[in-house]
Amino acid sequence: MNIGVIGVGYVGLVAGTCLAESGNDVIAADMDEGKIALLKQNRIPIYEPGLEELIARNAKEGRLKFTTDIDQAIRDSEVIFIAVGTPSNEDGSADLSAVYEVARRIGKNLAGYKLIVDKSTVPVGTGDQVEELIKAESHSTNFDVVSNPEFMKEGTALDDFMKPDRVIIGTGSDLAYEVMHRIYEPYVRTENPIIRMDRRSAEMTKYVANSMLATKISFINEMANICENVGADIDAVRRGIGFDRRIGFQFLFPGVGYGGSCFPKDVDALSRTADQSGAHAKILKAVQEVNLRQKRKMVDKVKKHYGKHLSGLAIALWGLSFKPKTDDMREAPAIEIINGLMELGVKVRAYDPVAMDQAKKIFGDKIEYGDNPYQTLEKANGLVIVTEWNEFRRPNFQKIRQLLLEPVIFDGRNIYEPKDMAKLGFVYYSIGRPTVNASK
Repeated sequence: MNIGVIGVGYVGLVAGTCLAESGNDVIAADMDEGKIALLKQNRIPIYEPGLEELIARNAKEGRLKFTTDIDQAIRDSEVIFIAVGTPSNEDGSADLSAVYEVARRIGKNLAGYKLIVDKSTVPVGTGDQVEELIKAESHSTNFDVVSNPEFMKEGTALDDFMKPDRVIIGTGSDLAYEVMHRIYEPYVRTENPIIRMDRRSAEMTKYVANSMLATKISFINEMANICENVGADIDAVRRGIGFDRRIGFQFLFPGVGYGGSCFPKDVDALSRTADQSGAHAKILKAVQEVNLRQKRKMVDKVKKHYGKHLSGLAIALWGLSFKPKTDDMREAPAIEIINGLMELGVKVRAYDPVAMDQAKKIFGDKIEYGDNPYQTLEKANGLVIVTEWNEFRRPNFQKIRQLLLEPVIFDGRNIYEPKDMAKLGFVYYSIGRPTVNASK
């Protein structure tokens, strides 16, 4: 099948590559000449394990091509995936200008039946607007607009696309559903469902899914904060509730909050939609409020430990990306933590396995950067752990003690056991668990 993907950001690039991998002829188009030039050299502008190799193979075999000629990509495609960005406006609503511009261009280039697929995360009713814009430009009804939300997680996006839990197809058209079913059939051979629903429900599903996951994160963080105040251990509590099948363990890990391109943006957008509809979502507003407060939790612990003597101190920071296996720093807790420490006069020396270039775009020379995690510890007063990369889980603690001026660790992801840290001679702070002090 000839498929066009408009937008080679994270979603479009992964989706287009995976669609080519199953045998489709895919043309991925974007206005960004720099991105397209990079992709034509089989290099990628994002970090996603396995993606670069997959692009190179499909490009070499002729199934995946890249272009800046969006109009030609539209004309040459039977199915057109809209995968452009929908960032947040200042009021929390989704900026749909790029989606609407693509819709207009599709209308201007419409010839024969086309299936237009909204892959971007868009508010309820966007498909209706896309449909009207195409009609206004083409004066034709020989097309269908489908909502097909994505559920890819950064770091595991290839598996998420090619081995999906479920595929959502929002359409009232039997023809459109048949075409979409044919596209996705290779990915659901283990009988995971393709779920058909109306377009507005499909649009809503993506926002509700991400908001539910964000809610679980903020909820367990709130419970962790209560545990700290009353002398309970959130790890024990988490195990006590997680074995209840109605609750489970997924996303019940306390820490310094969520970030990335999806959860903050989608919770804000759904909250905005709720306000506009008259159904004010108080829970969603609380979820965001708790998350923003949680990002500063480590800064509060640093202040409490060092008291007034903060200016001029050096703190090492491990982990910059909002989660492991990605270089994405959008809304990352590390940004709030670093800014909070700098406001106190603390010097920050940071390391991340893949997000160093992104950090330099944000902070420039305001902070120092280590070539490896241990280099950041040299003459530092303490260590703050922000992202739970695997290489931080079993470090050389003897070396850490030797390099730090003081054996103090602030663990924002609870990756170490407090009792073990006490035995190793550290003062150890974590989230929702008792602080341990080797000197006591």
